Amino acid sequence: MQVRAPYLFNADDRRRTLSVTGDVTTGVVEMAVHGRWSQRLGMDVSTAIRKGLAEHPAAIIADLRDMGDPDGASMPMWLAARRAGIVMQPPVPLALCLPTATMLNRRLRRLGAQHPSVFTTMPEARTAVISRLPATPTLKATLLPQPASPDTARDLVTHACEDWHLPKLRQRAQLVLSELVANAVQHAGTTVLVTVSQRGTGLHLAVRDGTTRLPRLLDGTPSAAGQPPHERGNGLRMVHVCATAWGAMPTRGGKVVWATVLACPHR
Repeated sequence: MQVRAPYLFNADDRRRTLSVTGDVTTGVVEMAVHGRWSQRLGMDVSTAIRKGLAEHPAAIIADLRDMGDPDGASMPMWLAARRAGIVMQPPVPLALCLPTATMLNRRLRRLGAQHPSVFTTMPEARTAVISRLPATPTLKATLLPQPASPDTARDLVTHACEDWHLPKLRQRAQLVLSELVANAVQHAGTTVLVTVSQRGTGLHLAVRDGTTRLPRLLDGTPSAAGQPPHERGNGLRMVHVCATAWGAMPTRGGKVVWATVLACPHR
């Protein structure tokens, strides 16, 4: 199945067999897989991995402790996910959490250095993965749900583009981030954490709010003249056009809506 923006982890993605959580502070995406491995579950996991990699996270941790795979049949999936992550710039490492005695663990370890990092507990995996992450230039701001917040977000992008010598991204990134913040102010009504990070030669923009309701891309209806896009209900349409990729995923206690802006959009 082809996966296209927006890359949303909605209610249908969070069945009992699969759940995905993002951490805006570390940039790590965690995926928990439940139930017996099957072709259907494999398709769900493959889709989730592609959505997760589209966000270009700092790393992905897959919790497989509750996944039934007595023959280690899922190994090709995890090897493919590892290869897809390491060729990205910057690379996205994959770590797995699963019991030592499982067949999947034994099959992976026979591969030596060519397999994803394997840990027995999630705290162990988190500590190891985060300790290995390279320092990433990042600017953050905590904003109140008020009309001036989108302008503050635009200023954050200006500082980032000046500090990191990315002037060609400034205009598009300002528009994208201000629309994401305006959407959060209007629909979430909570304090938001705004993060601007450098990812290779591009920018990663993230807005975390305190609600679990995911954004919805409206139909491409004509805009009313003289009104800001977010007031016309068309702000996410602007994000969809200007961002290289964008999406949303649950966090602990809310959600994060993210977008990447590269010099040469590929959509």
